[in-house]
This record gives sequence, C-alpha cells and structure tokens, in this order.
Amino acid sequence: MSEFALNSEVAHGAQSESAPETGHELHSDSGHHESHAGLGALTLSANDFAALEDRVLRAVEVVRRERQARTAAEERAGRAEAQLRDLSLQLEQQEKELSVLRAERDQVRGRVERLLGQLDALEL
Repeated sequence: MSEFALNSEVAHGAQSESAPETGHELHSDSGHHESHAGLGALTLSANDFAALEDRVLRAVEVVRRERQARTAAEERAGRAEAQLRDLSLQLEQQEKELSVLRAERDQVRGRVERLLGQLDALEL
C-alpha cells in the first residue's frame, strides 16, 4: 500500500511530462489536494517503516537471546559431558574394585569352608 502511494506521487510528478504507464490514472481537481494525499501516504509510509523497524529490532533481540541461550546450553552440555566422562571412569574403577572384592570374598569363603571341614574332621 505504501509503495502504491509513493508510486502515485512519482507518477503525478511525471504526469505533466507524460501519462503514467502503470495503467492507473490520477484524477484530482487540484494539485494541492493531491500533494496532501501524497504527504499522508508518506506519513503512513514512515509509520509503516517505523513499525517494520520495531519488528526487525524485536526479531534481532529474539535472535540475540536465542544465541545466548544456545551458547549457555552448549556450555552446560559440555560440562555435563565432562562430568559424565569423569563419572564413567569412576564407575569403571569401582566395578573393577567390586570384582576384586568379590574374588577376595570367594577366596575367604573357600578358606573358611576348608577350615570348617578340617574342624569337623577333628571332632569325629
């Protein structure tokens, strides 16, 4: 709509030299009235531009916040991955230690069973 208003004003300026080629003819009783319509259209255009500028600034702000959020999320993910690696290593070490302790328990159990067997043999 604002492009048409600007095109109309440009066409009016060119109308004195030649007819507009757009197929739209401007009908006006006085050039003064038409110039006020052009100013109204320019004011509307400036308002449209200000609204567009506000929308662009809001969009830029949203993109900036989303990038910050993504950066923060990537940092948290990196810390979580490092923590996971550390915990995985600890788990691996504890599983090995548990395996060693179970093996020792089985050896102690076997020795105790042998000792009990020898005590039983003495009591007979």
